[in-house]
Amino acid sequence: MACLLSVQIGRSQRVQINGRKVLTGGYKHAVSGQVPVQALGLLGDEQADMSVHGGLDKAVYAYPSEHYPMWQQAREDAGVSGIDPHLPWGSMGENLTLMGVLESDLWVGDVLRFPNCALRVTQPREPCYKFNATMGFLGAARLMASSGHCGIYLAVEEPGHLRAGVAFELVAGPRCMRIDTRFKARSPQLLK
Repeated sequence: MACLLSVQIGRSQRVQINGRKVLTGGYKHAVSGQVPVQALGLLGDEQADMSVHGGLDKAVYAYPSEHYPMWQQAREDAGVSGIDPHLPWGSMGENLTLMGVLESDLWVGDVLRFPNCALRVTQPREPCYKFNATMGFLGAARLMASSGHCGIYLAVEEPGHLRAGVAFELVAGPRCMRIDTRFKARSPQLLK
């Protein structure tokens, strides 16, 4: 059974990356209760760079919880220190932490039907240099590209609200392009 484990939002903030201050919306924190879902995403959530994140087709970012152990191990292997070794939900910058559905299960156009809204699968996430800073080691974006553990962007098919702990149904779309296939097609460019 597929379940929404956690819902996260975050405001854009300036952080130090490679000796310069950059704006990022990648730091998310869990929220409880019902969170309104509007055409451009979750109420209270922000994206810093609308040229690559946000908008109608990237309104919500979801990430499978099943990948978290890999990231915890990767951080340990990289010798990340000074950062809590336990990664709380939202550490990938996701709005929704899902259980029971992976990128290989999803096709562009599939719909995740929650009790009070519906979200349509649009595309995989492509990591950028800011993800390295978020994870605390330089190879994080490259590891996301090579592993295919990218998560998915969702468009708001039916506005409403979400809350952690609810089950959702995967409704098949046209089945033309799988998310992992689309991501792998872009991987050579992402690994440069």
